[in-house]
Amino acid sequence: MTYLLVALGAALGAPLRYLTDRVIRARTGSDFPWGTLAVNVAGSALLGFLAALPADGAPMALLGTGFCGALTTYSTFGYETVRLVTEGRRTRAALNAGGSVAAGLTAAYGGALLATWI
Repeated sequence: MTYLLVALGAALGAPLRYLTDRVIRARTGSDFPWGTLAVNVAGSALLGFLAALPADGAPMALLGTGFCGALTTYSTFGYETVRLVTEGRRTRAALNAGGSVAAGLTAAYGGALLATWI
């Protein structure tokens, strides 16, 4: 049963990641990966929130492992950072790498704080 919850969460998270990235790219027109940054920060906040509840069992399988696992994307983050470097945009690559890690950690901490206040 748990694997079905993970699959359901992933079936919701992956399309949301794709659509979010497309909408943000269309609105910004930038080569900076704002869409990937947005989904990674949002997923980090949600996972920090769930972990601090602590959510266990079905909620964590559905939302933590499934949804957040498919919504967030380390591989795309890595690819987009390398792409910026190979295109000669080293400053943007460094800002993407450092900013993504800092924003993700801050969001996870913020999500955890929110869970403790509830």
